[in-house]
Amino acid sequence: MNTMTLWHITSWEFAALAFAALLVGFSKTAVSGANTVSLAVFAAVLPARASTGVLLPVLIAGDVLAVATYRRHAHWPTLWRLFPAVAAGVVVGTLFLVWADDAVVRTSIGAILLLMAGVTLWRRRTANTEDEPDSVATRSGRVKARSYGVLGGFTTMVANAGGPVMSMYLLSAGFRKLGFLGTSAFFFLIVNVSKVPFSAGLGLIDGRSLVLDAALAVFVVPGAFIGKWAVNRINQRLFEQLVIAATIVGGVQLLLR
Repeated sequence: MNTMTLWHITSWEFAALAFAALLVGFSKTAVSGANTVSLAVFAAVLPARASTGVLLPVLIAGDVLAVATYRRHAHWPTLWRLFPAVAAGVVVGTLFLVWADDAVVRTSIGAILLLMAGVTLWRRRTANTEDEPDSVATRSGRVKARSYGVLGGFTTMVANAGGPVMSMYLLSAGFRKLGFLGTSAFFFLIVNVSKVPFSAGLGLIDGRSLVLDAALAVFVVPGAFIGKWAVNRINQRLFEQLVIAATIVGGVQLLLR
């Protein structure tokens, strides 16, 4: 059985998934990439392959709320130059999921989380000055968009872990807070919706798993409202440190399972 249902999990496991769903809503409207913690929780509670299918509709619910909140701040030229490379990464990720069993997927998710945490720490250490925004017409901008796009497409298909990749790209491109949130909101809504046929074709989403998703989506809404309230009040630096620490712990836990 590839999918999970509401009746396969205990009350404590559901509580953990509900907290992870609330964090999805918060991350979509406050700190993009914080849902790597949700990814670790889902993969710890559910079988690794099943977790990617169950988490996807929850993420889409958060994306819809984020688009409704920040739709006026999206930068569409950036989105258009990312999508072709992301599509290639999604195809590669789908082929990987066809080949990989549950243990390989779990190990891959753990490795991806640790890689993203490592790259984020490296960037925080080496970024003494904020990068200048990349022009769409420059070669360096196109190469960066393709590189991040392929990696983002692969990681989001295999592990729903494209958030840290795209966060680093948008930050390096010089986006401010609202432009960052608006652009990432539309990016992930479009990408995650496009992943649904692939996930359904792989047997990771069906009517039974969607019942569990419907129960969890309820918790995304308050998380999104908390994120909208907190976005101008949160201590961003401390929260990023906590997210990185939780990501490392989650990645190590998955590698040791």
